[in-house]
Amino acid sequence: MDTFHKLNSTENKDTFIQEEKGLELLNKAIEETNNRYISIPKIVCATEDELEIEKIDIHSSTKESFRDLGIGLALLHEYTNNSYGLEYDNYIGLNKQRNMLSQNWGLFFVEYRLQYQINLIKDEKIKNKFQTVLDETKNNLIRFLNENCDKPSLVHGDLWGGNILFGKSKIYLIDPAVYFADREVDIAMTKIFSGFDDIFYKFYNKTSPLSKNYLQKEPIYNLYHYLNHYNLFGISYLNSCIECLNHLKTFK
Repeated sequence: MDTFHKLNSTENKDTFIQEEKGLELLNKAIEETNNRYISIPKIVCATEDELEIEKIDIHSSTKESFRDLGIGLALLHEYTNNSYGLEYDNYIGLNKQRNMLSQNWGLFFVEYRLQYQINLIKDEKIKNKFQTVLDETKNNLIRFLNENCDKPSLVHGDLWGGNILFGKSKIYLIDPAVYFADREVDIAMTKIFSGFDDIFYKFYNKTSPLSKNYLQKEPIYNLYHYLNHYNLFGISYLNSCIECLNHLKTFK
């Protein structure tokens, strides 16, 4: 088996340890839901300095592979837990992703996703602007999210096109930021950088229909990722953050 090596160039010593745990949890969910549509690369080893996994021979995506991805993701989301969140912290890109176990999805998302990212903003003027809106909307936002989420599903957590590999006969998920959440956080993130064929959404929705208020939730969930990208990569993501923030204002 050919392998692929990732080397750790950050100060975070547990990056690859947490990535391994995320891949193993996804693999457990895939096996227990008899999910034949998606896979996880085999893990050889994970240390503080290096992650060695199976090397995937990458092929171009097709409508059939996007169909299978839609079905496979819907089946993955059928793997559930008694609580939202996760027992340990992991990473979303190079930033820490804080976790705990909670029975309150709305409160968890507001505090451990939106609030945490707002706390990381270095520009005090921008931070205060975002904090004010969150403070004014959080109670209604928490109520809305709780009323429109039916179960804690295992999510990939960082589901953009670069974290999906289309092999010759299998589809692989890599670089997860797993936790138990409203399953629609994964669907929302696929819209950030586009690149997902319409047939993906058609077959996901056919297998596991989206909630009636999904479109209202999409900018709420994507605010987390835009904030994360803003904190990691800078001002080019600020306008997207502000657009999502303006949507939050509708919950005053």
